[in-house]
Amino acid sequence: MRVAFVASSVPRRCGIATFTADLAAAVKSADPLVRIFAAAINEPGAARAYGPDVRWRIQQEEASTYRDAAMAISASNVDIVNLQHEFGLYGMWHDGTYDDHLRVFLENCTKPVVTTLHTVAPKPEPWALETVRFASEHSEQIVVMGTTAARLLRDVYGVSRPPVVIEHGMPAIEPRGRHRLKRQLGVEDRPIVSTFGLVDPRKGLEYVIEAMPEIVARHPRALYLVVGQTHPELQKREGEAYRNSLIASSARLGLRDHVKFVNQYLTQREVVDYLLATDVYVTPYLDPNQITSGTLAYALGAGKAIVSTPYLHAQEVLDHGRGILVPFRDAAAVASAVNSVLGDSARKRELEIRAYEYGREMAWPAIGRRVLALMRDVLDHPVAAQEELLEEPTPIA
Repeated sequence: MRVAFVASSVPRRCGIATFTADLAAAVKSADPLVRIFAAAINEPGAARAYGPDVRWRIQQEEASTYRDAAMAISASNVDIVNLQHEFGLYGMWHDGTYDDHLRVFLENCTKPVVTTLHTVAPKPEPWALETVRFASEHSEQIVVMGTTAARLLRDVYGVSRPPVVIEHGMPAIEPRGRHRLKRQLGVEDRPIVSTFGLVDPRKGLEYVIEAMPEIVARHPRALYLVVGQTHPELQKREGEAYRNSLIASSARLGLRDHVKFVNQYLTQREVVDYLLATDVYVTPYLDPNQITSGTLAYALGAGKAIVSTPYLHAQEVLDHGRGILVPFRDAAAVASAVNSVLGDSARKRELEIRAYEYGREMAWPAIGRRVLALMRDVLDHPVAAQEELLEEPTPIA
């Protein structure tokens, strides 16, 4: 099988690029005979050196490059296209309207396409509704990462053909070595609270910092690690203004020894090491409609005790006692939840076990096998030619 992945690509520092690289590697691991190619989406004005898998380049916000890539892929010997969709990568807003470049790509691609939707808003704008419906009608199969997204496609977007639910993948992690990794990081014998990922105001990190005085009052050696680089697009617009505001808040609250920033873009191994050293992982995100979170998926895979705001993805994956949900923008609730974990070793262990039991089913080797099986099924039984009117999302075993 020859697969063309269409998405942003590493070394671009972008969540979709990292996800796609991990997914492609997982598919290749599931079947080493699969050949992987890529159409890489560059941000506006960027030129980047890619690896040999990148055969085509798309310039974000230039519709003609989406058309040209689709036509080139169609003329190639590729068997199937695996497209990772995020609105910002496949269109642009201009004078209050959205120019949909996904439509341009799909209209000019004659190869079968499997499209993964990374955003499915519960209250979509008309342009978003139209884009998702068009993608569903012009892809052989749609993939979403949770049953909530599948339900929204059916009930809100009016998409009758059910998507396949394949969860966000994560590394296969053995949840051990906490004390050794704390020692390596120089934080031995300290309770570690952490958040990782690209830093921007949508993450709500200030509410964890505001919670830290109450946490430190109960656990005097507690340390909050904010692990990750500022989001590149935010940095272009505003520099380090948000990070500097967090540093200023930490200083104002007397937390210089209790809040530390690891300002770098992390390799997967580094992310895992910081996670394994963590006692409580917090996702204080502010968007209630966030449908996926790679950082939350990683924390589940690492078997962490998790405290999170109740955005859609968190509600789904932390159900059944797999984590603790707290209200949005509520520092006191964050403090109470974190303290309840750090102060009760039995509860902490129970949360860790439940998270890991759920997360290990989403490790990349399993996800790679499921995505490979889906693409083979699409090639063997083209969905676009079928009348599928099932009422529930289609699972892939």
